[in-house]
Amino acid sequence: MTEPIRVLIVDDQQLIRVGFRLILEAEPDIVVVGEAADGEEAVQACAQAQFDVVLMDIRMPRLDGIEATRRIVAARAQTRVLVLTTFDLDEYAFGALDAGASGFLLKDAPRHDLVAAVRAVHRGDAILAPRATRLLIDAYATVPAQRAGDLPAELTDRERDVFEAIGRGLSNAEIAAELFLSESTVKTHVGRVLAKLGARDRVHLVILAHRLGLAR
Repeated sequence: MTEPIRVLIVDDQQLIRVGFRLILEAEPDIVVVGEAADGEEAVQACAQAQFDVVLMDIRMPRLDGIEATRRIVAARAQTRVLVLTTFDLDEYAFGALDAGASGFLLKDAPRHDLVAAVRAVHRGDAILAPRATRLLIDAYATVPAQRAGDLPAELTDRERDVFEAIGRGLSNAEIAAELFLSESTVKTHVGRVLAKLGARDRVHLVILAHRLGLAR
């Protein structure tokens, strides 16, 4: 039997934490194993236990979600952080993505969107609001511009196809269907693209694909 997705909920408002817990724990493949009221508590919790996904609020006392995300990802690269924000064009959410978050989600998102987002980032997919992508590209500062022109040549034709699809926001399942590949094969290609391009994660690949003009 597959192990359930272990989730940590981080928000300074108890009612929000309770609401998210009720939604997630109704799912058979997700278990909430911890809560934190601010970034400091989140970092401490991740140092003491292994979480698959962290639902991270941005604006909190003591330590905000951006710095907490940076510390958690630096200490446990396998932990995925999903940022919770009030506005989908929130500059603070972009800062969290730059710090290593795997995507962001509106706090008032429908129940099924929250559950789907947790599963998606756990699989390694990126969660980005489409209309916020351009602002994110403009704000992103971690890809060295001088390397951009040389990157595509390092990829095989199939890896380039996968890279372009990632840039368009497709999940592994969607890429598999479009390219007539198995999901396991797509996952292998994604890993190779990440390694060859020196990208930190899938969000990093989305930004790079747009910067190179590969994603239309």
